[in-house]
Amino acid sequence: MDFLKIDLKDNVLVALQDLSEGRKINFENKTILIKEKIPAKHKFFIDDMHKGDELLMYGVLVGKLQNDVKCGQRMTVENTKHAADPYAYREVDYRWHSPNVDAFKDRTFKGYHRRDGQMGTANYWLFIPTVFCENRNLDVIKEALHDSLGYSVTDKYKLFAKTLLEEIKEGNTIDNLNVSVSNSANKSRYFKNVDGIKFLNHQGGCGGTRQDADTLSKLLVAYADHPNVAGITLLSLGCQHLQVQDFLNDLKIRNSNFDKPLYIFEQQKTQSEEYLIQEAIKKTFLGLIEINKIERAPAPLSKLTIGVKCGGSDGFSGISANPAVGYTADLIVALGGKVLLAEFPELCGAEQNMIDRSVDKETAEKFIRLMTDYDAQAHAVGSGFYMNPSPGNIKDGLITDAIKSTGAAKKGGTSPVVDVLDYTEPAKKPGLSLVCTPGNDVEATTGKAASGATLILFTTGLGTPTGNPVCPVIKVATNTTLATRMSDIIDIDTGGVITGEKSIEQMGSEILEYCIKAASGEKIPKAVLLNQDDFIPWKRGVSL
Repeated sequence: MDFLKIDLKDNVLVALQDLSEGRKINFENKTILIKEKIPAKHKFFIDDMHKGDELLMYGVLVGKLQNDVKCGQRMTVENTKHAADPYAYREVDYRWHSPNVDAFKDRTFKGYHRRDGQMGTANYWLFIPTVFCENRNLDVIKEALHDSLGYSVTDKYKLFAKTLLEEIKEGNTIDNLNVSVSNSANKSRYFKNVDGIKFLNHQGGCGGTRQDADTLSKLLVAYADHPNVAGITLLSLGCQHLQVQDFLNDLKIRNSNFDKPLYIFEQQKTQSEEYLIQEAIKKTFLGLIEINKIERAPAPLSKLTIGVKCGGSDGFSGISANPAVGYTADLIVALGGKVLLAEFPELCGAEQNMIDRSVDKETAEKFIRLMTDYDAQAHAVGSGFYMNPSPGNIKDGLITDAIKSTGAAKKGGTSPVVDVLDYTEPAKKPGLSLVCTPGNDVEATTGKAASGATLILFTTGLGTPTGNPVCPVIKVATNTTLATRMSDIIDIDTGGVITGEKSIEQMGSEILEYCIKAASGEKIPKAVLLNQDDFIPWKRGVSL
C-alpha cells in the first residue's frame, strides 16, 4: 500500500512511499491525480478545498487552510496552519476494551526487590550534587570509578585518538586513515550485581530563583528514591540555595521509609578538595560492596512502570511506533502495571480525548488546569504549543503541532486516565497516568523517571541518542531505514507496520517481550550500553 487514510473522518491521506507528480491513484471510487511530488510521510489533500477549511487527521481538527488547494496537492507549512478544537470536562461514559493478556498473565521478570516494596529493573549507585559547583568533582570521581571498575565506554575513543597521535608523530597523513578499534570497556566488572554508577550533573542549586531550587530538590529526591537506585553519594558545596537539610526534608516527605545508604559530603567543611574526593570514593566503595549483594528475583509484570516518550518524530510516528507502543501500554495496564505519558505540549489537540478518558472529574480538571496554565505561560512570552514542531519534524511530514500531538498521544494507548501528576509527583496508581513535563526530549525523560518510570519506551523517526541515568531507555524506530542506518542506537524496528508485514498488535506484543527481557537484565538497551545518561531539570519556565 502506497498511502493511508488513518481515520474515516480524515480529509487528507498519508503517503507511505514517495508519490511522483502526475501519478494517478484510486481512492474511494475516485481517481486522484498527484499534482506535485509527495515524499513519504507527508500528507496530501483528497478534495479541492478553500481558505479557512478545516483539516482532519486521526478524526480530529489538526489545522486550517491558509489558501485554496487542489486535490492531490501536498500539505505544507505555507498552506496549512495549526488549529485544534477547544476542550472542556463533560460527562462521558468511557468504556475501555482491554486487550487479551492470556499470553502474558503468568509471566514474570527478574527485578530488584527494594525493602520498601518498590521494584527496580536495574541496580545503580547514584552521585548527586546539590549545586553545579560540584560538577567538576563529580567528573573527576566518574572518570576514576568508571575506568577502575569497568563502566567506561570511552576507552575505544581514547585508543582511537592515541592511534591518530602516533601516526602524526610518524609523519603520516590521517585524512584517509581507517582505524578499527575494539571497545576495551567491555572488560569484566568487579561488582557483578551493580549495573552502573551514575552521575546527575546539572546547572542548578544556586543563582536562580528559590522556586527553582525547591523544584530541583524534589527532582533530586525523586531520583534518590527511584526503584533502580540502591545507594547515593551526595556532594554539597555548603553555601548554595539548595541546602542539604532541604534535600533531607523533601526525602522524608516523599518516602518516610527511605533506608538506602546515603553518604553526604560538604566541601566547605572538609580540609581539602583532594580529601573530599578520596573520602567520597572510599565511602562509595563500601556502599558498592553492600548493594552488590542484592540479586534479581522474579516479580509479576504488574510491578512494571513504563514511561512512553517520542522524540525526533516523523510522519510515520503516529502510524507505526506510537500505536505499537500504545498497544504495549494497554497490555501493561491490563496486567496491573503503570504507564506514564508525559509531554503536555504534545497533547495539544488530543486534550478532549484525555479528558473523556479520565476516571473522574477531579482527574480531568487537574489535567485541564495544568494544560491551560502551561499554555498561558508560553503565550505570555510570545510563544505557544503551536510552535512545538521542530524543523526536522516539519521536513518529515509533521506540519502542525496538532498533527504531531495527536500522533504522539497514540503511544499512551486507549486505557482510562487514572491520575494526573505534576512535575516530580510519584505515580502511585496502577494504570495510565499523565505527567506534566515539556516535550523536550531530555526534560521529558528526566521528569518521567522522577515519577517512577523504571523503563522508558522512546519512539523516534529521525533518530536520537537520548537516554537517562537511572531509567533504561529503549529506542523504537518508526521505519526500517532509520533502524538500519542508526542500528547503534535503535533497539526495536516497527517498520513492518508501514509495509504491512506486521500488525499493531503483533508489534506491541513484541515490544512487551523486549521490555520483559530488559527489565530482567537479559537485554541491555543501546542507550544503556553507550552510557547515554542525559539529565536536564525543568526550571518550570517556558520549555516546549
